[in-house]
Amino acid sequence: MARNGAVVHRETADLVQAGALTPEQLVEFYRLMYLSRRTDDREIVLKRQQKIFFQISCAGHEALLVAAGMALRPGYDWFFPYYRDRAICLALGNTVEEQLLQAVGAADDTASGGRQMPSHWSSSRLNIVTPSSSTATQCLHAIGCAEAGRYFSRHPEAAAKHTGDYREFKDVTFHGDEVVYVSIGEGSTSQGEFWESLNTASNGKLPVLYVVEDNGYAISTPVEANTPGGNISRLIANFPNFHFAEIDGTDPIACYAAMVEAADYCRSGKGPALVHGHVIRPYSHSMSEDERDYRAPGEIEADALRDPISKMQMWLLREGILDAAGINALERQVDEEVNRASDRAIAAKFPEVSSILRHQYSEDLRCTDERFDTQPVPSADTNERTMADLINTCLKDEMRRDDRIVVFGEDVADATRSDALKDEKLKGKGGVFKLTSGLQREFGSERCWNSPLAEANIVGRAIGMAVRGLKPVVEIQFFDYIWPAMHQMRNELALIRWRSNGDFSCPIVMRVPIGGYLTGGSIYHSQSGESIFTHTPGVRVVMPSNALDAMGLLRTAIRCDDPVLFLEHKRLYRETFGRAAYPGSEYMVPFGKAKIVRPGKDLTVITYGAVVPRALQAAQKIHRDKGIDVELIDLRSLSPYDWEAIATSVRKTSRVIIAHEDMLSWGYGAEIAARIGDELFHDLDAPVRRVAAMDSFVAYQPLLEDAILPQPEDLYRAIAELAAF
Repeated sequence: MARNGAVVHRETADLVQAGALTPEQLVEFYRLMYLSRRTDDREIVLKRQQKIFFQISCAGHEALLVAAGMALRPGYDWFFPYYRDRAICLALGNTVEEQLLQAVGAADDTASGGRQMPSHWSSSRLNIVTPSSSTATQCLHAIGCAEAGRYFSRHPEAAAKHTGDYREFKDVTFHGDEVVYVSIGEGSTSQGEFWESLNTASNGKLPVLYVVEDNGYAISTPVEANTPGGNISRLIANFPNFHFAEIDGTDPIACYAAMVEAADYCRSGKGPALVHGHVIRPYSHSMSEDERDYRAPGEIEADALRDPISKMQMWLLREGILDAAGINALERQVDEEVNRASDRAIAAKFPEVSSILRHQYSEDLRCTDERFDTQPVPSADTNERTMADLINTCLKDEMRRDDRIVVFGEDVADATRSDALKDEKLKGKGGVFKLTSGLQREFGSERCWNSPLAEANIVGRAIGMAVRGLKPVVEIQFFDYIWPAMHQMRNELALIRWRSNGDFSCPIVMRVPIGGYLTGGSIYHSQSGESIFTHTPGVRVVMPSNALDAMGLLRTAIRCDDPVLFLEHKRLYRETFGRAAYPGSEYMVPFGKAKIVRPGKDLTVITYGAVVPRALQAAQKIHRDKGIDVELIDLRSLSPYDWEAIATSVRKTSRVIIAHEDMLSWGYGAEIAARIGDELFHDLDAPVRRVAAMDSFVAYQPLLEDAILPQPEDLYRAIAELAAF
């Protein structure tokens, strides 16, 4: 047995271990291994016939993966595989036909409807969660998935469905002893997200079963060039609370024994486990390359002698479980199964072009839905509150209403240590801007807690939680530090619903303080970069300019069924401008609906965020000075945005300025300007004008900051010039 934190080496198997499987199960073990190999071989033939477009094999990994599939429970445990995991998916109940339908890109491909390339397994029926081609990102999703399972087990009432918000469309299943499987190759252990996941799995004693499929090569790069010392087990052996096993991954019986032991350890609640299996790669990395270009012939021949298919076949013969005739009969049956599946897949229909945009966003509950268009409710409390106050109040309202909401991020808790949390003399942190103040004290540490200082960890875990049905409302402390999470946001968060053809979704909310005008914010506390995220399909982006909109948009973001990037301008948190009385616990603003801040007839200014009060100041002054009547539009929602409001205003005024705090070049305003020029050209009496920041990062010295960012006088000047055109 493996000790906590120890590494077990299993080079051979004995009959005691073999006794865990009946003869019938051992035959099925071999059948699944052979089925996986023959499916690979069939795909290779189809690729050479140009009937499929990509092929990457599981060859050499079959023993390790069938063992994992037989040790775990489909539809009960959860699975985050990677592209070598054909064999475990077959063992769990994925069919050859389903896998080949993905290879041809068929409309009936159950994994993605022809959107994702082959070997990217996905099945909500089996709890196999849609993967990307990015390496190691799924490790953090597995962490979040395990955390969600634990949360629902402790709070089963949170799993109840409710009408009117995302919960209506998010079924929740959970088991108190479930295991979350996640696999990667040895090369992927170089990725930071793997290490970030180990930290959280270890600290939380989470039931995550890692499988490292070590075939010695990350494409052409050998393991010793990726991993110091050439062995990942030696590097991670000191993580606490872990069960570790290092085994010969080509030995089926040793693999099964190790997987059962690891799964039992996870189910017991002791913590995570990691099985490091040394496997082989008898085929090239994929059919897009040839390993003979960089591997010596002797090395390839040595791998062939360790082929798990041959090993298992010989073991069955030697132990008298099957004779040669039995093996031949089994293999003929498998060959016939694969050929039939191949014939059906080749004849399958391709997806319709009209399906391309389906499931890019929720088909069930759109953030533009009229149910999110509500009015403020008058209250006896008419005190005007800041944006920061109403955001905090909204979070509390929604957490009282919805037990699935969890809040985490850097420094968002009141205190992490229990003695400090209980000390009433301590105010508590509650975020660097105090917007999450009091959440932990009211709702407990299971619903509001501090994350590690790792932005990918925050977003990746939130994705895994949201896949299971939780509603994470996470905070990235400053927009300037969002970039470590960009990989998770662009390749995972935005794509899960679309690439799984609607089978999975992760409607999280990311709250992010953004922007400058701070006096001393400098390069790393004053960035704007919203256009990078509005360029990403699958994520909604909003940016309120005042307290009332902030509360209404945040409540919509929490209740809707899409991922939302909620941008909060730091300068506006406690500004006098835009304060409002509490509008009630049901006040919401639909996305894609702009606000006319100031009606006008001579010229339109389109903006958002902290430029709104600056544009209003310029509009009021130029009206006093020159009688120019400016119509000011606050977009509020950047993706989607309110094109009808823009078009209506431009047709009325025939002159338009788009203003934003982000840099001018390749900025958000360029798209709106281009669309106005394209669709409203004949309504214009002057060129479309943009006012924005210089193409520079924001400097520390206030004189430089003022020159870099758009100011009221810049807008005043642009309005005067355009009105005179």
